[in-house]
Amino acid sequence: MTLIDYGNGSPAIAGDAWTHVADGAVLPPDRPATISLERWKAERDALTGRNLPLGIRLESHERIEEILPDLPRFALIALDFPNLNDGRHFTTARLLRERYGFRGQLRATGQVLRDQIDLMKRCGFDAFELPAGKDAASAIAAFGEFSVAYQPAADAHPTAAQLRHRQPVQAMAS
Repeated sequence: MTLIDYGNGSPAIAGDAWTHVADGAVLPPDRPATISLERWKAERDALTGRNLPLGIRLESHERIEEILPDLPRFALIALDFPNLNDGRHFTTARLLRERYGFRGQLRATGQVLRDQIDLMKRCGFDAFELPAGKDAASAIAAFGEFSVAYQPAADAHPTAAQLRHRQPVQAMAS
């Protein structure tokens, strides 16, 4: 797995300080860890006293409403894309950024495809776990491929319509 960090506005391969901990496994005493929603629900009281950053992993069928009261407790939310046809987490990411004001790391995991990275970024993702065997240089190149956006998103990138209305119309030379 390769991690691409976009947290500073420029994509770069990064080391991963986080450990993804399976349900039932011991949390590392010296590293930030991510846990499943099920584990959070089962061990919430014990986990709230942890002195290290905590992250949560959500599968595409899990609803963010279940974690909203605890949103400030999470330094990272990892949203899993199980396959290329499941785009529910694009909406989840926008809701987390725009409606609920989540400012921690929003990480795309699972089937993170080069063709979708720009849209993921626009929806609010700032970290991307590439599947094993995917070319990191190619994925990083995907960040600069689109210069014009047609739909508004969680980023501040103006849409084509907004750009068009800002510029005066030039009369055609006769």
